[in-house]
Amino acid sequence: MTHYITFTHTPIGWIELQATDTHLCCALWVPEPGPVSNGILNPILQETVWQLEEYFDGKRTDFELPIQQEGTSFQQRVWEELQQIPYGKQISYQELARRAGNPKAYRAAGSANGKNQIFIIVPCHRVVQSGGDIGGYAYGTEMKRFLLQLEEQNSKR
Repeated sequence: MTHYITFTHTPIGWIELQATDTHLCCALWVPEPGPVSNGILNPILQETVWQLEEYFDGKRTDFELPIQQEGTSFQQRVWEELQQIPYGKQISYQELARRAGNPKAYRAAGSANGKNQIFIIVPCHRVVQSGGDIGGYAYGTEMKRFLLQLEEQNSKR
């Protein structure tokens, strides 16, 4: 199976995108771009770049992309639930665990959230601590705060 790689520059820096012929499989923040796959930008990567641009411009509130990540059945449920959190809203790790089918597994839900390989598109940044504290984030709380504020501002338009 062929993997395609490209990089796109956004207001939060560089995002590495990886896709197969049929699915987006990775969207990760990187400090700088690396080599791309033979200069080929497949249709899924082109669409992803376009949708990310719309997201950062405040013109897109959800993504319509074929995605696929490798993970356990519980991780898959968590990632599916992340995509159901409305733009500009947040839920707690405990609520995420409940929605994924196991209310007591909030630590496992948090772990699955942290293993998400398609950030922003699978919006792991929308999960916060029960008391409303922002909580952790793989790319740091400053980036999480930026994404939450971006969505909050754009949802008021």
